[in-house]
Amino acid sequence: MFGGNKVKIDKSVLERCRKCAEVAGYASVEEFIEHVLEKELKGIEEAGTSDEAITESLKGLGYIS
Repeated sequence: MFGGNKVKIDKSVLERCRKCAEVAGYASVEEFIEHVLEKELKGIEEAGTSDEAITESLKGLGYIS
């Protein structure tokens, strides 16, 4: 999964990703997750390129505290 890299994802989140990937017509759950991550990263990066801006964005999204 993910080009040989391993990422731990909560089982319920992975199942939701599988369902969404199938409904949206993605070739695989990995393709769907990569697309979602790319979209989220682009949004964060466009909000500001400084580490501080990225940290604040991630805090606002609840990814870090």
